[in-house]
Amino acid sequence: MAKSAVSENQLEEQQELRASRTISNNRRYVGSKETVAYVVYDISQSFNINKYQDVFITDIVQVGLKFQTVVTFINGIWDVINDIFLAAMVDRTRTRLGKFRPWLLFAAGPGFFLSIIYWLLPLIFANTGPYNAGKLVFYLLFHVVNEVIGTISGIARTGMLSTITPNVIERTRLITQAQLLSGFVEKAPEILMGLLIDLVNHGVLKIPMKALFVSGGVFTTAVASAMGLFFVFTTKERILQRNEKPSVLQGFKSILNNKPLLILTLTEFLSAFGMDTGVNYYYINVLGFASMTTIVGIPGAFVSPTSFAFVTKAREKFSTRVLWITSSHISDVLMLGVFAVGSINKNYKKLAVMIPAFMIRETIWMAFWGIKNVIPEEMRNETIDYGEWKNGYRTEGITGVAKDLSRKLVSTLGATIKAAVLASIGYKEGAGFGNQSEKTEYYLFMMCTLLPTVTGILGLIPKFFYDLSGEKKERMYRELAERRQSIIDEMKEVDEKVSVTETND
Repeated sequence: MAKSAVSENQLEEQQELRASRTISNNRRYVGSKETVAYVVYDISQSFNINKYQDVFITDIVQVGLKFQTVVTFINGIWDVINDIFLAAMVDRTRTRLGKFRPWLLFAAGPGFFLSIIYWLLPLIFANTGPYNAGKLVFYLLFHVVNEVIGTISGIARTGMLSTITPNVIERTRLITQAQLLSGFVEKAPEILMGLLIDLVNHGVLKIPMKALFVSGGVFTTAVASAMGLFFVFTTKERILQRNEKPSVLQGFKSILNNKPLLILTLTEFLSAFGMDTGVNYYYINVLGFASMTTIVGIPGAFVSPTSFAFVTKAREKFSTRVLWITSSHISDVLMLGVFAVGSINKNYKKLAVMIPAFMIRETIWMAFWGIKNVIPEEMRNETIDYGEWKNGYRTEGITGVAKDLSRKLVSTLGATIKAAVLASIGYKEGAGFGNQSEKTEYYLFMMCTLLPTVTGILGLIPKFFYDLSGEKKERMYRELAERRQSIIDEMKEVDEKVSVTETND
């Protein structure tokens, strides 16, 4: 009898799991046009030349490193303050256009205008020194205003992407398709810009570097903005919001009792202690080869698309925790090898040595590219769903902000230190290729290979405690599907009563 009871219980559990999958995942909500819009929007987020904006501000606009430190610190504190306020506003929004679309539309115009102004800075402040008072004041005010628009857009974008479909499988499919297909387009401006920078640096292309950055920045801004608007006017929000608007206190409650979110938040906080100057300073000032990124990425370009084909199988065989840890840290581990190679016989200055070293590292890393891009994105959506499951209401705004808040606090300090470190190692603003000291060149190499690995190790610890998977995750989505259906049924009953009342009147 005991054996029979156990078998019946196991059978019942299996049936419940199958039912949960059927309830949550038996319908496709997003059509072909909306899928295209989703992919296009993903492209728009990276269709830019922002990879070179550190060089742009320091060497083209020529904003002094010491003042960059001040602006970064002030802007970081302001970012933390306005995040909470704006997130609460978004979470309390209820309109005929939806919860997030009005904010995306509101931010579109100012966001486009500010981006154009940003890339026109070399013309607006032509022939001014690194510490010109007018330029510095404008640069500070620009960042303060831009931070507000960027925060609104970011919060609304996160919420919009999480409500396109309640179907978990379809959501993962959308993320995978967007990450895979956008990779063939979104890097084009970055690759082309790197090539053009090299041609100008070596005298092959006879145009001012200033003109190159201005034209490239304005063009990519216009194209990316058009892509973003296409997404906003095409997509729909399909996870219904309750009419009751959550208070700020309820928003904070949805953070404190959300274990997966707290783990992600702690991870972001500890990971933010990781520091580097980025490879651009090294590639351009030491190797004189801005196209290095493109060249070393050629083999990986063939590997990365195939990596997405293994995401589903990887999720079946390994837990979210294992995939998250592996895909997050493999890059840093491989970079240690690059540092070791470059430190022998001053190899860090030799293209013939460093190209293969970076190329091998890049190719291996690209084998994990699909997992690295899909898993964290899906985890972000899962934490929002978990909050709804625990509390009965969704707080996409405050949830998205909470995850980034602690990271921003530490990153503000890190970015401030970064500019100070560049100044301390003797980096000369606007000096260009071949005009830094040998000591400075080695430090630039070390700060983009060894330093991020050593300082980023803290972010590994909380990841071992992430447990939203298996039966717990299945039960969450089963119960969410039932709740959401009850909300729809309640709304239908209200509509029917109103219709009957109007008919009788």
